[in-house]
Amino acid sequence: MDDKEVGKFWDKNAENWTKLSRMGYDKCRDLINAPAFFKMLPEIANLKGLDIGCGEGYNTRIASKTGAIMVAIDISEKFIAAAKEFEVQEPLGIKYQVASAVDLPFPNEFFDFAMATMSLMDIADTEKAISEAYRVIKPKGFFQFSITHPCFTISNLGWVKNEEGKKTGLVVSDYFKKSDGEIEEWIFGAAPTEMTDKMRKFKIPRFKRILSDWLNLLIRTGFVLEEFCEPYPEDEVLEKYPEEYVGTILPFFLIIRCRKP
Repeated sequence: MDDKEVGKFWDKNAENWTKLSRMGYDKCRDLINAPAFFKMLPEIANLKGLDIGCGEGYNTRIASKTGAIMVAIDISEKFIAAAKEFEVQEPLGIKYQVASAVDLPFPNEFFDFAMATMSLMDIADTEKAISEAYRVIKPKGFFQFSITHPCFTISNLGWVKNEEGKKTGLVVSDYFKKSDGEIEEWIFGAAPTEMTDKMRKFKIPRFKRILSDWLNLLIRTGFVLEEFCEPYPEDEVLEKYPEEYVGTILPFFLIIRCRKP
């Protein structure tokens, strides 16, 4: 499977993904991932940044409101169309365009930093995507990205439950089993079933890599590893959304920042 085939899947996912996420049903993004990502992000005010795999532009907009001069790309034409529509409604000066992460349409050393939020694990040629990010970042610039946690990305979740039926652990299996385009089907569980039952489930190609694959790939590309985060729901989040407690059992996500020498 190549990037063009992946793009076709995301074009089909884009309408429902955008609709549900803008209604607040992407709880993991809104409550866990994005807050941790931007807390870890260095000062970006007045810096030129690239968002790789921006989707409908949620995190791009946060970066722009933080003061960065943002350009954002996605392989899905429908996601970019949705992002541009929002830019018309709330102009932030973001430049969106359809492009592939494995063939970025920018000159060498063009950006002060690049970011990618929950997109790299969905890209067919991870090595080329990271190489392209390295190419377009200026020396001393950084690349920060979030992915599903490589240690706990398994096809069939095997939850361990106590006598009351509460989830207390997870059975991890097939860690070393790699995937090159295995299709996962799901939809945001926080959304009402009466709504999602009428929707087409997301079909997402996964390209599974183990943790050492990711770290060694960054090192081989030339990046210097700088900081890591395994986000989890904070106490104030749990008070308001107690169902998110499963995020305290193990890390579902991993954030990595590395820098170009």
